[in-house]
Amino acid sequence: MLIYETKNFEVITHPKPHVSREEGGNIKIVSKKPITDRTKLESKVAIELMKLSMIVGEAYTKAMIKRGVEIVKINYQDMGNWAFKTGKEPVLHLHIYGRTKNAKHQIFPEAVQLPDRGTGFYDSFKPLDEGDVKIIKEEIEKLFKSDKYQDKNWRL
Repeated sequence: MLIYETKNFEVITHPKPHVSREEGGNIKIVSKKPITDRTKLESKVAIELMKLSMIVGEAYTKAMIKRGVEIVKINYQDMGNWAFKTGKEPVLHLHIYGRTKNAKHQIFPEAVQLPDRGTGFYDSFKPLDEGDVKIIKEEIEKLFKSDKYQDKNWRL
């Protein structure tokens, strides 16, 4: 489900999350262009990604706390390794994981576990819902308007 988009990236929910909603959830920032990793980004696009990831992390935390999910930490992780399992080229995407202290599967403060999908580890994990997406989007829009995230402060 699309949450937000910029010129070069989409912010989406993960339909099969690595972290279940009640344990903090999982959002992805995905490149609109087939770029394999961040080292291939032009400088302005790299700045756009950094700015967007900061906004999304901040908005995500605020929104999920409003929704009753007590996120205490956000983890950011570039991914793409699993594309090699099918012989495809990876596409740059950044996973954003909300983390809660009371997690039962993705136990905090340990690193997120990422076993193969075929193990069944993620089968009971719930994705974010439409209500979450609505509040996250509202928080993103507020932050884009804040002084901290104005383009002039990012040399864009």
